[in-house]
Amino acid sequence: MHYCDSAPGHPDHGPYHDTEYGFPARDEAILFERLVLEINQAGLSWLTILRKRPAFTEAYDRFDVDTVAGYGEDQRARLLADAGIIRNKLKVNAAIENARRIRDLRESHGGFADWLDAHHPLPKEDWVKLFKKTFLFTGGEITDEFLMSLGYLPGAHRPDCPIQRLIIDANPPWMQVDSEFWA
Repeated sequence: MHYCDSAPGHPDHGPYHDTEYGFPARDEAILFERLVLEINQAGLSWLTILRKRPAFTEAYDRFDVDTVAGYGEDQRARLLADAGIIRNKLKVNAAIENARRIRDLRESHGGFADWLDAHHPLPKEDWVKLFKKTFLFTGGEITDEFLMSLGYLPGAHRPDCPIQRLIIDANPPWMQVDSEFWA
């Protein structure tokens, strides 16, 4: 079943499906949030992550990259003790280290969005290799969902989904590439 079949009207999935999933975003905090949420979803349901999203936002200081990049052992221990989020040591460590790496992308590329743009378009397999080289805890599914959720890869919505028209109007990065590239 496609997300477009089950999400509309759902109290948690519906708003995400209708206003975020597949829409382009450039704000560093939004990009970092999406990366952290996708990493934390590994092995769990997206519904669990959406329901814990407010707690993640609070626990990770509204996904401010500089703040999270500066976390030390006290903050790491705080996160691992926070029942409102996913208390997985590998995922917590990945969030902190990935914030540091995103901060470094400012120097090398001007920022996270600019780094994404500099590598777009890439076939999905090449994106996965790049993410594994650049970030922690980013396998194929995490990378695919992250990029699709932000409009770098097509497929977030079915062609007949009413939200797909809004996505097209937002001109996501995947639309700025010859359609034969995605074939």
